[in-house]
Order: sequence, then C-alpha cells, then structure tokens
Amino acid sequence: MLKRSEIESAIDAAVALAEQHGFPLPPFASWTREHWIERAAELRVPLERGLGWDVTDFGRGDFLRTGLTLLTLRNGTLAEQAAGLGQTYAEKLLHVRVGQETPFHLHPRKTEDILNRGGAELVVELVHPDEPGASVRALVNGSPRTVAPGERLRLGPGEGVQVPRGIRHRFWAEGDEVLGGEVSSVNDDESDNVFLVASPRYPGIDEDVPARRLLVGEYRTVLDESSAAAR
Repeated sequence: MLKRSEIESAIDAAVALAEQHGFPLPPFASWTREHWIERAAELRVPLERGLGWDVTDFGRGDFLRTGLTLLTLRNGTLAEQAAGLGQTYAEKLLHVRVGQETPFHLHPRKTEDILNRGGAELVVELVHPDEPGASVRALVNGSPRTVAPGERLRLGPGEGVQVPRGIRHRFWAEGDEVLGGEVSSVNDDESDNVFLVASPRYPGIDEDVPARRLLVGEYRTVLDESSAAAR
C-alpha cells in the first residue's frame, strides 16, 4: 500500500524535475483535489480521458524500488482511435528515479515511444512475450533496430525507443533521475496493461496525511458521484 504522503512527495519531486529541465506543465497539473471534485461536471472530458497525476507502486509496497510517477498530458478515446478522427494519440510525462523499475508489462492495444527528455540514462528492456529468447524489431531514435534478448537499451537525453504493441518492456534510470516521456496511441490504463507478475495498475492508498491532489486512479469515483448528483 502506498502512503498518501509518498504520493504527494512524488508529485512535488516530479514538478521540480520538470522545472529543472525547462518543461512547462499544463494548468491542470497544479489543480487541487478540491478543484477537480467541485468542478467535476464541467471537467468531465479531462476526467474521462484521465488527464492528470498518477503515482503507483504497482502493488509491490516498495515505491522507490518498483514504482513510477506520471502526468498524462493529453489523451484521446478508443472511439476516436477506431474512427481515425479526433484525438487518436496520448502523451505522458514520467519521473523515473534511480533504480526505480517499472516492471515488465505489455499493452495488447497500445503502441508507444518511451523517451528520455532529460537527466541521466534511461534503461529499457524489450522482450517478446511468446518467445523470450527471440530478438525484437523496434525503432530506436527513429531507425529500425534488432534488439537482442536481454539487451539493455541505454537512452540518453533526447533519445527514445518505440515499443511495439504486445511487446513486454520494463525501464529504470541509472546514474541520476530521468525526466521521461511517453507518446502513444490512445492510453487506457484500466484495461490495457498486462504485467508479467500480476500487479494492480493503481495502488491501494494509506491516507496518512490529507490529500492535496486527485489521482487519475480516483477519477472514476468522482465521475460516478458527479453523475449521481446530477440526477
């Protein structure tokens, strides 16, 4: 279970890292929990699309070893993606700490690029789910490359790797923290994550301090309550 104090500290650290690297954040990155809840009806679109902060330990109970802090900057809908109209893409900002692993997982639907936007080295591994000993073809810095089994791609600032749909991947920072990024097709964290070791995408939370922010994983409750109040 992740403590609320850890969540708030993680978001503060991500904001500071973005400022350090000159990456401006959208207005909703600084909205309070009360702002989201009190204006849920008018903010229904960003709530439904999951824009905002996401801090997780993937249910492992050791955030500094297995965890990630994310800010979803933009996201379309599966309906838009299927129609090929509207917002058919997504973008996230990631704060990746030294030795903090995002564990092996794959996306049945989503194709994504994982990017290093600043800091030290971002280390990424790609594994074929059906043939762990097979190589994986991917785009690294825009060029096709064969990634060998067990190979660790070391991405410096400005570099990135395409993760093909259905390919297992994990990543972490080495040397110092990394301001990471993700550009992808539409993101659906509720149903499009399959972990090698079964893990919840959103954490259980120990409310050890008052919450200042509303997490993406809490949006469904806010939307349901808003709908009930409107009836």
